[in-house]
Amino acid sequence: MQETTSGIAEESGTQKEHADRETPFDFEDGAGRNNVQYHERAMSSTVGQTIKCKAAIAWEAGKPLVIEEVEVAPPQAGEVRLKILYTSLCHTDVYFWEAKGQTPLFPRIFGHEASGVVESVGEGVTHLQPGDHALPVFTGECGECVHCKSEESNMCELLRINTDRGVMINDGKSRFSKDGKPIHHFLGTSTFSEYTVLHAGCVAKINPAAPLDKVCVLSCGICTGLGATVNVAKPKPGSSVAIFGLGAVGLAAAEGARISGAKRIIGIDLVSDRFEEAKKFGVNEFVNPKDHDKPIQQVIAEMTNGGVDRAVECTGSIQAMVSAFECVHDGWGVAVLVGVPSKDDAFKTAPINFLNERTLKGTFYGNYKPRTDLPGVVEKYLSGELEVDKFITHSVSFSEINKAFEYMLKGQSIRCLIRMQD
Repeated sequence: MQETTSGIAEESGTQKEHADRETPFDFEDGAGRNNVQYHERAMSSTVGQTIKCKAAIAWEAGKPLVIEEVEVAPPQAGEVRLKILYTSLCHTDVYFWEAKGQTPLFPRIFGHEASGVVESVGEGVTHLQPGDHALPVFTGECGECVHCKSEESNMCELLRINTDRGVMINDGKSRFSKDGKPIHHFLGTSTFSEYTVLHAGCVAKINPAAPLDKVCVLSCGICTGLGATVNVAKPKPGSSVAIFGLGAVGLAAAEGARISGAKRIIGIDLVSDRFEEAKKFGVNEFVNPKDHDKPIQQVIAEMTNGGVDRAVECTGSIQAMVSAFECVHDGWGVAVLVGVPSKDDAFKTAPINFLNERTLKGTFYGNYKPRTDLPGVVEKYLSGELEVDKFITHSVSFSEINKAFEYMLKGQSIRCLIRMQD
């Protein structure tokens, strides 16, 4: 697949065609660190105009993405158009690309973990302006609903995740098209495109000092696991934490335990080779359920004199969920469920486990409110408290995006960075 850029051949001398191909930003290095220059002349040529750019289109389930030229319409009221500089591949992208167990929706532009720069904003958008560094998020914060106004919830009524919707909520139409035909959105983000349009409530403005090639991974999986630990489980310094599943989300949960000062961080996974990598995230003990002939919750209870103080489940396995709950200590133990189970699964445990003062909680996106809380997570990275670089194990150019899928399907990557400008 030949690598391309956002510039396209000019077919005639008309002003609109010149606007279509012009990029309103100059980036002097690959990460966009403190050097984004916003040009009024270029901006005036793209605001309100359709932009032609490259996008990786999924035409069929499980088939390689194809990088092609698409048209991206300008943002409508309450929307933002972003220039995507970096994106990464999440397992959710792969799951819906494979279309196993859900209604296929193609052609579609996937991608939802990314970073970029605001190119233009629609009417009524006041918290963002062109040139802002931002993270697009698959869920949102409208700021007006009961959930957004509550300090206890991040589940916005208007912008809550919707995997089936392939259009914008404003008018029920797509902002992407090719040869006059619409291309479906994904999770309201569609970051496998050089430009994308989102609802403004799904865009978090961040510190421009943050390297965009690092913090792009914070817009989904890392915050999901990190927040499950620091915001929901809330382990105390010196405590014990069990992490079920050592994929990217589980490792982020372990990172949260490390940051919180947990003394014993026990990783549970069916793949023993993952322990070595997990040590980088604070995991200092490991258990493979296949190595034992008794329930894993019993194994952990015996290891920890009655159970761990906190457990975070990141696999989506219903049995792992039950084990996570039953392995916490009575009296104060808290288990947090992060993984998404099958819709027909049922959680079954003895009621006495609750009466013995074990607590079971669920969480969505680590209980982070996207616009309000993500800037603070970025600051934790900038201060050195949160280590992000170690999550990025691979990097490919946009033209090689299908390699990112190969790495994930083979279990070789935690996160693969996709460089849009190469």
